[in-house]
Amino acid sequence: MANRDKVSDQLKHYKEDHPRPDTMTTGTGAPVGNKTASLTVGPRGPILLQDFVFTDEMAHFNRERIPERVVHAKGAGAFGYFETTHDIRKYCKAAPFQTIGKRTKVGIRFSTVGGESGSADTARDPRGFAVKFYTEDGNWDLVGNNTPIFFIRDPILFPSFIHTQKRNPKTHCKDPDMFWDFITLRPETTHQVCFLFSDRGTPDGYRRMNGYGSHTFKMVNQNSEAVYCKFHFKTNQGIKNLMADKAAGLSASDPDYAIRDLHNAIENSNFPSWTLYIQVMTFKEAENFRWNPFDLTKIWPHSEFPLIPVGRMVLDTNPKNYFAEVEQIAFSPAHMIPGIEPSPDKMLQGRLYSYSDTHRHRLGSNYLQLPVNCPFRSRLANYQRDGPQCVTDNQGGTPNYYPNSFSGPVDDIQYVEKPFLASGDVQRYNTQDTDNYSQVGTFWLKVLSSAERERLVENIANHLIDAQEFIQKRAVYNFGQVNSEFGHKLQAKLDSLKSSKYMSSQLIVSNL
Repeated sequence: MANRDKVSDQLKHYKEDHPRPDTMTTGTGAPVGNKTASLTVGPRGPILLQDFVFTDEMAHFNRERIPERVVHAKGAGAFGYFETTHDIRKYCKAAPFQTIGKRTKVGIRFSTVGGESGSADTARDPRGFAVKFYTEDGNWDLVGNNTPIFFIRDPILFPSFIHTQKRNPKTHCKDPDMFWDFITLRPETTHQVCFLFSDRGTPDGYRRMNGYGSHTFKMVNQNSEAVYCKFHFKTNQGIKNLMADKAAGLSASDPDYAIRDLHNAIENSNFPSWTLYIQVMTFKEAENFRWNPFDLTKIWPHSEFPLIPVGRMVLDTNPKNYFAEVEQIAFSPAHMIPGIEPSPDKMLQGRLYSYSDTHRHRLGSNYLQLPVNCPFRSRLANYQRDGPQCVTDNQGGTPNYYPNSFSGPVDDIQYVEKPFLASGDVQRYNTQDTDNYSQVGTFWLKVLSSAERERLVENIANHLIDAQEFIQKRAVYNFGQVNSEFGHKLQAKLDSLKSSKYMSSQLIVSNL
């Protein structure tokens, strides 16, 4: 049969694996005698309140949706393992890295960022790249994107930035004025915007893109010696991107393109993999570095801080149920283990709070008890109790207060975080004017080919053309600060698009 693949044949394969259906039950486990007729008084009469088969089904149906993620709503997930291939113990004591050949179970969720749950996988958008390591020391979440940088430096701007990617509160339509007004008023966005409108803004599925922790983190070894680091997952499938016209076509013909591609690859035993690298910077190097090393709008040059190989991540298992294992999987940069600690990165600091907080809103205060989020440890040991959806033994009769004299869990000084010195005047520091263009200039001149530069300009112009004239002028000025050729090419492309629109309108008028 034409156009059948593993995704299309899922129900067919289920039937083959389960030739004898189970007896249907209610939520309480009671068998159901008739599922196609309500319990009524006579054939035309009202339904009886005692019809638990109906009320059980309907009450659950009314509650079967949870709030979608405010960002990263549309995504795909899979499971597999991380295998350490190189010794980095001189930098880090984290459990996954302690033995060459050690395998740690992982769960991963890829996603688009701005669109709703039903949006297209091929939209021009950053991609989320979040990895959960299920370690014996607890769960470690490395929550990043497919770009090593981001749009802003200060998390106080994040709600406003995301609002500009969403819908106009009056019209409920996407609004180019909102997008470009914010972008051009905050020039620190320039670096990420150039990534977004380059070819990498529309990756060809999730398997063919890199992933980055993006932030600066801290690694601590067994001797309590610390360094700053960045994490890079390099795809072993090779980077492949969709041209703008192909991405737009897939948005209409197959909006679930990336989800389908990932599922089919794993089902066909074509297991995708990535190689993990780190960059390392000493505290002294960070103090003397010419840029703020915690600035999320900038990279660390590989020529100065080379990539150090660590291991390989392989995805070999599709989720058994999307809602249970992908919609409910909950990542937070605050989920760390001994050996991994936060840096002073302002954006990271903001995310340490916001991610866990939003999971408590979406999934409830006991979201970490859900099987996909539950730590590898067979038993938790803390003083958190009760709350909605408590699905474990609630730690039985263990004391629920601390300190206590009755063998309740105790802390252990060997797991105290590495101290670091922080000083300075407490005030609100404006980060808007901190060298917004030099690294973007390198991206324009040394990373992109001439053809890629032309496509970058074209992609920006095709989106910017729908914004108001004064916003277009501000955008041209900002991109001109990156490189004068960039600004000139963008203005010429905008002029060409305006001329084409004018000629089209005149043609319409002449035909009336």
